[in-house]
Amino acid sequence: MLRQTSLGTLGLAVGGIITVVGFYAYFNDYATLNLAGFFYGIPLLLGGLALKAAELKPLPFSQPTPPEILDLREQLATPIQNQIRKDVTRYRYGQEAHLDDTLARLGLSPSDEARPLLEGIREMKIDDAYALILEFDSPKIPLSTWQEKQEKMTKFFGPGIRVEVNQPAENRVEVALISLNRTDKNAA
Repeated sequence: MLRQTSLGTLGLAVGGIITVVGFYAYFNDYATLNLAGFFYGIPLLLGGLALKAAELKPLPFSQPTPPEILDLREQLATPIQNQIRKDVTRYRYGQEAHLDDTLARLGLSPSDEARPLLEGIREMKIDDAYALILEFDSPKIPLSTWQEKQEKMTKFFGPGIRVEVNQPAENRVEVALISLNRTDKNAA
């Protein structure tokens, strides 16, 4: 639940309430409550403002995940797939965009203006394996560049993951992180 709670909003709300109580106490000569309101309320309020300014909202799932895919995730998802899913679906602070460091390390973010933006994720079953699909808006980086980096992405997100890149629409790129673990008996 804390992953889905904005600490900036929480700090603003709690700090605002304590600050208002502090001002009320100041004007009504309640010295102890006045000090608590000013010494705790104002820093919480300012901290909430700072967090709100540096806040990156969680990404939505572009499609609801069916229960059978949730079961598949529990059985086959790699730690990297789980980490990425959890990281992009919670509030983040001090980052420009989701996976911005990862894109820079992969050579897919030459500048802030050209950086592809992760806009959604979804979970699927591909070839009897669990797949986490990252949906990017990529108007400045062509599909050919993504495909050139496919082997590097496989090494970066691996072990236990194979990467597929496709373009479902113009300026859209999907990166499928597919677990090498499979549900059938012939899995290698």
